[in-house]
Amino acid sequence: MSPYIQSLRLRTLPLSMSGIVLGTGLAGWSNWSVFVLAILTTLSLQILSNLSNELGDALKGTDTDQHGREAYGLQAGTITQNEIKTMIWIFAGLCVVFGTALIFAAFGIPTINDPSSIINILIFFALGLLAMIGAVTYTLGKHSYGYMGLGDLGVFLFFGLLSTLGGYYLQTQTLTAEVIGCGIAIGLPCVGVLNLNNIRDMSNDRAHGKRTFASMLGVRGGKIYHTCLLTICLTIFVMFGQWWVLCVAPIWAWHLYFIWTHESSELDKQMPVLMLSTLVVAGLGWL
Repeated sequence: MSPYIQSLRLRTLPLSMSGIVLGTGLAGWSNWSVFVLAILTTLSLQILSNLSNELGDALKGTDTDQHGREAYGLQAGTITQNEIKTMIWIFAGLCVVFGTALIFAAFGIPTINDPSSIINILIFFALGLLAMIGAVTYTLGKHSYGYMGLGDLGVFLFFGLLSTLGGYYLQTQTLTAEVIGCGIAIGLPCVGVLNLNNIRDMSNDRAHGKRTFASMLGVRGGKIYHTCLLTICLTIFVMFGQWWVLCVAPIWAWHLYFIWTHESSELDKQMPVLMLSTLVVAGLGWL
């Protein structure tokens, strides 16, 4: 069972919850059933993305000889492509089940006399479908956007901005400038996690034709970009009066010092630090 759990990449899951936690907190935690279903939906989407990423990289040969991190199931040969394809279908199904339940829990059963509810339901079904497509096509398929330097944008939109705005809107059916600003802010360290991953894997990615934003910037450029992401995140939160997020500033200062003084495989040690601290920022952001 452990190879299957390994391919789920459980350590990435706290990061995927950050936008939902932030958006729901800003909304005042008014509907707990909506919050729980939103968490289950976003966790399913993250795992769907992880599995599709593993399969996509394996099919393209990117992970055949990679150093700097523990080998996942396909690379280690402990699970087969058919097995991981089955897992992808299972979590795609869970996305549909949890996402559908979430939409109807938030907006109720639509009636002909309530066109706004119908519009909301259709919009969120479309967003859910778009999120599933984004999760699968990051590295899977002929035109995977993760190989075209667009992975950072995808993470920012799906696990930062849309996750926060969706979490808030599902609770309140409204949006504010503050929640939009905070959604932008929390998306930046989410991008930072991907950027850190891409700096670590830069040599391997370049050797296999995987064009990431970090590989275009180079190691030094990627580290400057990483520093800007975290600094701008805290700045935006402070602009909206969320001073509590500065509690994370010492952790991020140490994190950045480590990034600037270490290279390649050593950077993997900082992945869980940034993931968990981003979830903490999300919690502090609505205090």
